[in-house]
Amino acid sequence: MPHVPGSPVSMIKSELVQRIAEHNPHLYQRDVENIVNAILDEIVAALARGDRVELRGFGAFSVKHRPARAGRNPRTGAHVPVDQKSVPFFKTGKEMRERLNRDDGASEAGA
Repeated sequence: MPHVPGSPVSMIKSELVQRIAEHNPHLYQRDVENIVNAILDEIVAALARGDRVELRGFGAFSVKHRPARAGRNPRTGAHVPVDQKSVPFFKTGKEMRERLNRDDGASEAGA
């Protein structure tokens, strides 16, 4: 699907794997896929343990705990209990913010 200027572009995991494999022709695509899956699985496992995962220059993954609260059904207006939950949180690193906020177009050259 072609990119329409001004609209956001998404990259799915298989496209990420393909792109990494293209930039590293000495690696088989299945090996790149295994590496990407291992990294993502380890991040998820660390978050499940309540750990924080920091990738310098990229950002930090952590878990935020939201307490139980009283919610409201928007259709009926009735109060409903909402259980406590844990949600993943990502904070970008300084280097990533700087690269994303360059206005000279150099962010494409570094990718």
